[in-house]
Amino acid sequence: MVEMSQQQNKKGWIVIISGPSGVGKSTICREVVERMKNVHLSVSLTTRPPSKGEVDGKDYRFVSRDKFEELVRRDEILEHAEVFGNLYGTPRDRVEEVLQAGETIILEIDVQGARQAKSEYPEAVMIFILPPTHRVLGERISKRGREGAEAAEERLEGAEVEIAGGWQYFENMVINDDLEQAVGEVMQIIRQNTGEQYDRGA
Repeated sequence: MVEMSQQQNKKGWIVIISGPSGVGKSTICREVVERMKNVHLSVSLTTRPPSKGEVDGKDYRFVSRDKFEELVRRDEILEHAEVFGNLYGTPRDRVEEVLQAGETIILEIDVQGARQAKSEYPEAVMIFILPPTHRVLGERISKRGREGAEAAEERLEGAEVEIAGGWQYFENMVINDDLEQAVGEVMQIIRQNTGEQYDRGA
């Protein structure tokens, strides 16, 4: 058992972080990567157009639907899903690169994609982010200002479905009521499951 654990550490780790739209996954992931060494964030591919302020290659890798479907056919996408009419997926090459370096990569993906990735990497650490209340989640989605009231309501309904049908697939759950506390809990889960100390030096 010890030898297997050591071998896994050498090969690196996948951490899957999921949760409903508007729960604060992206902020938590960015903070964790900023504070922990040898932890990387996978940049997802998407067919949706960039939102204001988003940078290609940093926030997402923006591609056409034809290009995305070609990558799927070539098995270059680890997991993918269609969300609100747009395709999202995880490039396989970057994941393998980090794993081979013996480091950790975070996949910030939806429940459908999380289940796909877990089936291929059963040792992946699964973390589900929950809002403190339904009301708070609704307020966060509305404040994002990325879409109109009708689209925001659609996202809230989708979030409710994802919470109801998704949390049971995850070994770890974190409530994002206080950001600092949520980030700390995610970092602790990563440490406990990988057996490594990742904190960056001062």
